[in-house]
Amino acid sequence: MLACAAVVHAGWPVGTHAQSPNTLPSLGDPVSDDLSIGMERLIGEQIMREIRRDPDYLDDPVLLEYLQSMWQPLVEAARARGEIGVELDLRFTFEPFLVRDRSVNAFALPGGFVGVHLGLIAVTATRDEFAAVLAHELSHVTQRHIARSIAPSRQASILGLVTTILGVIAASRSGDPTVGRAVMTAGQGAAIQTQLNFSRDMEREADRVGYGVMTQAGYSPGGMASMFEKLDRASRFNDSGDYPYLRSHPLTIDRIGEARSRIGAGPAPSATGSVMLHATMRARARVMMDPRADNLRRLESQAGPAAADAGAGVAAGGPGVERLPDVLVSAALADRAERLATAYASALASTLLRNWKQADASIAQAFALARAAPPSDIAPLRAVQLLQVQSLLERGEVASASAALAPLARSEVARPVLLLQAQIALTDPARTSEAGLQVLKHSAEVLQTWVATHPSDATAWRTLGHLWAPLAQPLRALRAEAEAALAQGDLRGAIERLRAAQRLARSGGQVDFIEASVVDARLRALEAQRRALLAEQGQQRDGGPPQ
Repeated sequence: MLACAAVVHAGWPVGTHAQSPNTLPSLGDPVSDDLSIGMERLIGEQIMREIRRDPDYLDDPVLLEYLQSMWQPLVEAARARGEIGVELDLRFTFEPFLVRDRSVNAFALPGGFVGVHLGLIAVTATRDEFAAVLAHELSHVTQRHIARSIAPSRQASILGLVTTILGVIAASRSGDPTVGRAVMTAGQGAAIQTQLNFSRDMEREADRVGYGVMTQAGYSPGGMASMFEKLDRASRFNDSGDYPYLRSHPLTIDRIGEARSRIGAGPAPSATGSVMLHATMRARARVMMDPRADNLRRLESQAGPAAADAGAGVAAGGPGVERLPDVLVSAALADRAERLATAYASALASTLLRNWKQADASIAQAFALARAAPPSDIAPLRAVQLLQVQSLLERGEVASASAALAPLARSEVARPVLLLQAQIALTDPARTSEAGLQVLKHSAEVLQTWVATHPSDATAWRTLGHLWAPLAQPLRALRAEAEAALAQGDLRGAIERLRAAQRLARSGGQVDFIEASVVDARLRALEAQRRALLAEQGQQRDGGPPQ
């Protein structure tokens, strides 16, 4: 099971800071002397190589797209505020990822990698609460709290730091400290674990900076206070280990009071963005964080026929709603969002259980509720459309899935849509016909354009390899497999696949010379990267200073 960590800051996404907000590098910065930005990134990449192999590492295109849509405005706001220095921006990845775990937690790793448990998404009532967690963790990154925590261990090797952090993550996830100690080196592990725990001053700094970042990004300032209050209630009533964030982020009275005082004495700010879209994402997280059959049956059974009748007349701006006070409109939308979440969760659970009749009934309920959203809010309807396509594909109804996806495919270029298009093309029984091959080619070309601007998308590269293979493009297929391996941190595997492509190109026959040249260039670049990595690791083993 993927471990989640207090060491790397379990809780809201974490991170590290470059220099001060005004942004030339500090040549005398002791943090840079002890743990450079490049070294921190290298440690993070080595940890991520292990995490990406874990079955709980989750690439769900729909949830990941939502996480990215929440995360990117925060990163842009941090840049605008000067929290992200030039070197940090160049070297750190600022990459959020999902962890299939029902506990309420998130964590950041060295180098700016940020893990989010599905349990955290499931427990947040609004997108502003979720944004507050992300902003807090991002501020740990931008203030370089990780480096400042482990700086005293400058003589530790990269391997030692990686092993220690993985051990602390394992201990945090399991609730059994002996698990972490079994992974870590005795003595060194205990010392570094202490260094990796953030101090109360760092927590307050992350609160303060995170508050500024989230409000500049357009999120409601009430999100941080309401999330603190939720965690405070959990800390009083919950000691089951379901809230690891509470163990790594102890909530003091001062921190809670400061979060409340920042809002001021005025009325509570309204939630921002699509309340109904967040409800569908909470529902999706609830289903996917625990795919056991008993949980799926429980979620499936919660949708009732009343939900379908709720589709008429409560949308803001619809008949009868304009005369209601704002607070009642908000209450009506909140109630509708909860019913949409229930129908969405039931539809997805029924799909995974292959109960197609119940899935269709719940999807119909979800459509009725999503269509009653405010006219300007089409996001929840899109979420239900994507779920319908997923359900149709799961039962093998490729033509129906293609027809259901067509309106979205015509109007947008988005990762969930592109990957569903590819899946439809690959599973179409007529894919070997002339028309089917044209569909495969179109999907491959569109996805090739996507990876050109998103080169770290391992799933897209892997899917692209599957598309090029039946199109008699073996060099492109092998190169796509190599890029997928590289995106997952498997540098050796990427080199092996490129060498196989090179041998194929030199074996004679019809060769795409442009693609063969690309393969040669990529192979030279990755071999040089591997030599540099081995040299840096060798220097660390020999006790040289980190660069």
